[in-house]
Amino acid sequence: MNAFDYDTAFTRTVGWVTRPELHTLREKRVAIAGLGGVGGSHLLTLARLGIGHFHIADFDHFELHNMNRQAGASMSRLGQPKVEALRDLALDINPELDIRIFPEGVSTTRMDAFLEGADVYVDGLDFFVFQTRRDMFAACQQRGIPAVTVAPLGMGAALLNFHPSGMTFDTYFDLRDDLDDEALSVRFMMGLAPAMLHMGYLADPDAVDLAAQRGPSTPMACELCAGVAGTEVLKILLGRGRVTWAPRGVHYDAYRQRLARTWRPGGNRNPLQRLLIGIARRRLARLRDQRLARSSSETG
Repeated sequence: MNAFDYDTAFTRTVGWVTRPELHTLREKRVAIAGLGGVGGSHLLTLARLGIGHFHIADFDHFELHNMNRQAGASMSRLGQPKVEALRDLALDINPELDIRIFPEGVSTTRMDAFLEGADVYVDGLDFFVFQTRRDMFAACQQRGIPAVTVAPLGMGAALLNFHPSGMTFDTYFDLRDDLDDEALSVRFMMGLAPAMLHMGYLADPDAVDLAAQRGPSTPMACELCAGVAGTEVLKILLGRGRVTWAPRGVHYDAYRQRLARTWRPGGNRNPLQRLLIGIARRRLARLRDQRLARSSSETG
């Protein structure tokens, strides 16, 4: 069996980074919460980048419906905890990794340990996990940790970075405790991708049901997200290259071959953004009514 050697394993990265920068990455710690659609791909991409320390959290296990998009999902891993499966895959890339797992996920009682020593946080939580995501981004800001989120939308990726001294997550998305899940979903969706590049080719609108916390996904979007997130993490950790911080964002859609740079001063409170949120809510309400009408007709 071949012995592992860090410099040999990641030597092909040298050129895009210097060798001293590669060893800087080796000493950095990245925290990733959620190892489903994008989180698992984030971890494996960052492990191949040469980052040497991770905290990873997820309480879920692999199921058959994960197969279309999730790194680590395979027939041999059905029923296996995601956090253990992804840890093993990452260690198979770099057996010298310092990787701490949080198999119960993250909550306000575990965030101190999860974020301890983290140089950057990468969001991999499920789209509909709102309160934990809000708590996590607030905790990052309080601790001075930059946070990266890249949403897999359609066949593209929508990037938002949050600087500890910049606009907060809740302020950008205009989130409050009194909002119901559907309102939170719409604000989160519209804030992630104000350009809405992915909506022009949705083939089956019935697949989108925010009230039921259900939406379609593709493997291409997840892999694009990992590439974008990995690049942002590299720039943040090495302190070079342009980093776009909220309320600015970037949305690339591979299906439409379009790139949109977005800027929403005030976030979702921006007048244009409020108009778009209203339109989205009305569109979703029509889809819900049509779905209920078809269901009633079929059962009648």
